Amino acid sequence: METLKHWSLHECIVVCLLFTTVGKACEAPSSPECFRRTAESPEYSHRNKNAPKETWIIITKDELGIVEEEYDIWVEARIGNSSCASTKRPVVLSHTVKYEAPKHISMSWLQNNLSLNWTASEKHPAAAEILLRRDAHRTDSWKHITTNTTSDTSMHHVLVENLLKDTVYQVKIRHRSTKALNPLWSDWSPVVIVPAELEQKPEVTMNITLSNGTRKVALTWKKMPHAATYSLNDTQSSNGCTCKKIRDYPINTTETTYTTFVSYSAVKIFVNGRNAAGSSPPAILQIPAVPAAGLKICDNTSDLHERLKKKTYVELYELQDGDSRPENVTHLTAKSTKKERMDMKDYVRYLYFKHKCVGRKLQTVTMCIYYQKEDAPQREPQNFTAFSETHTSSNLSWKAIPSADQRGFLTHYSLCSVKDSSQDERKECHKISASVMKYRLGNLTQGTKYHVSLVGVTRVGEGPEATVTINTPPEKPVNVLWSLCLLILFFLLTTLCTCILKRIKENIFPAVPTPVIPDFIPFQPESQDFLERKEEVDEMTLLQLHPEGKSVPEDAEESAVLAGEWEEDTDEDEDNERWDSRMSGESSDEGLSPGSTGEALRSSREGEITDVEQLDNEIAMLIYKKGLVFHVKRDSL
Repeated sequence: METLKHWSLHECIVVCLLFTTVGKACEAPSSPECFRRTAESPEYSHRNKNAPKETWIIITKDELGIVEEEYDIWVEARIGNSSCASTKRPVVLSHTVKYEAPKHISMSWLQNNLSLNWTASEKHPAAAEILLRRDAHRTDSWKHITTNTTSDTSMHHVLVENLLKDTVYQVKIRHRSTKALNPLWSDWSPVVIVPAELEQKPEVTMNITLSNGTRKVALTWKKMPHAATYSLNDTQSSNGCTCKKIRDYPINTTETTYTTFVSYSAVKIFVNGRNAAGSSPPAILQIPAVPAAGLKICDNTSDLHERLKKKTYVELYELQDGDSRPENVTHLTAKSTKKERMDMKDYVRYLYFKHKCVGRKLQTVTMCIYYQKEDAPQREPQNFTAFSETHTSSNLSWKAIPSADQRGFLTHYSLCSVKDSSQDERKECHKISASVMKYRLGNLTQGTKYHVSLVGVTRVGEGPEATVTINTPPEKPVNVLWSLCLLILFFLLTTLCTCILKRIKENIFPAVPTPVIPDFIPFQPESQDFLERKEEVDEMTLLQLHPEGKSVPEDAEESAVLAGEWEEDTDEDEDNERWDSRMSGESSDEGLSPGSTGEALRSSREGEITDVEQLDNEIAMLIYKKGLVFHVKRDSL
């Protein structure tokens, strides 16, 4: 294809010679468009849309000559020896402006209104035509909206109202000039997908592991609907305190996990979801500084007076009372100026951190308390009170001096007490650790008034003192009475316990009875043979006499046998005499008269009863044989 251009003062002739192998007849092309891209552009563009291939010709103003006059413009095509031409169109070239299709389209949701932005072709507002429909219903017809844009120096802005922010839309845009006398609509932009708004922040969980001056932070979050990517950033990196390149931040990822390393200083981490319509609210993760309790004063702060080495960072946190998160932070890097390094306040407490990059990890190598300049405290310890007073002691408590009023590193507290009874009394003072807020004051005298003072001490000197008065109570008589009652109660309890234990012992371990041996007079035998006579035990049976017609109980017989055995040492002659006496009595009774016989029977019965009683008494006696004790049971007649 060959293109020929021809023009004069009264007409603009643009000839397009098209060589093609399709067909032999010449088909007339469409009427051409001749326009400028902006009102100030010196170039004019021609486009033939119905040609076999879209044809563009750019003609400069110098080539055209006068462009403020009207021209006839057409396109002529030739194939072989035949030719054909489009319809002539009269135009004034300086009046015709056609913008390029909208580019760099961005969007965001404002409640249920959609804000669309694209690159402005000119500085002044333009007319815009917008087509939109829901992405889930792509077969639906387009909704047509025509409006004017608002513009700044580089962007056109349009607000489309009354949409659903939780719905995905398709959008096409075209625009045209509002200043040109013959504006043409631009081509349509490609279809743009407008995602739903991300209203909720990500649900992020965090796991922190301390390791040799650094903290490993593992982040995990749930996948968010309509989110294309996730953005992460932190305060240390945004302040240049990082071992990576600054351009690597913020970090964008499509994953739902991320691991980073931070120092021992306080850090905030931000995580939010992103899509073409904007970002979700950020999830803010607060990582406080490692607790500053027990930190010592800095002994080497040369980094504040000299330029820092590369990959070395210093952070100074101005500590505020009641807030573990520092409010004002000074970040120093190798690029910091001397003024920035020395721009700190006197008498203000700073938490000093020094970090270094070790293997692309930020590691804290120094952590201490720093003062640019120190002084004695300007306030006393707060809420100094005494409680739980006894006769010889009292508890004391107080609150720390506010950091802003310490004006230096607090080394300790000084607690002093003195009696009020005499002006010559010497103060007794105690050093108390600066981290202690309670103390028990002992070795006090009963019924005495004490003045107690407490001051904070820095390396420069002591501050104002807080005072409290202690009155130890005197010893009361009731205490003596209580002591006496307790002593008596203790004695009674001891006695009672002793009796109870003794009774229990007797029941468990009864005492063995001691044999009762009567006193006796040693018998002096007349001869040596009698002295050497050994004890002999003979069996002896005692028969108890019973009236006629009565049987002798077996128990009585057994008792008689036992009695005979017990009385085996009794003189046998004495028994024989008793037996002879009875036998002679019985013989003499045979010759008595009947009346005498009754009396004899009564006498005999009385004698028998007397003998039975005597025998019972003898059986009831305790007889000791060879050191043994026998308990004898007897039955009454």
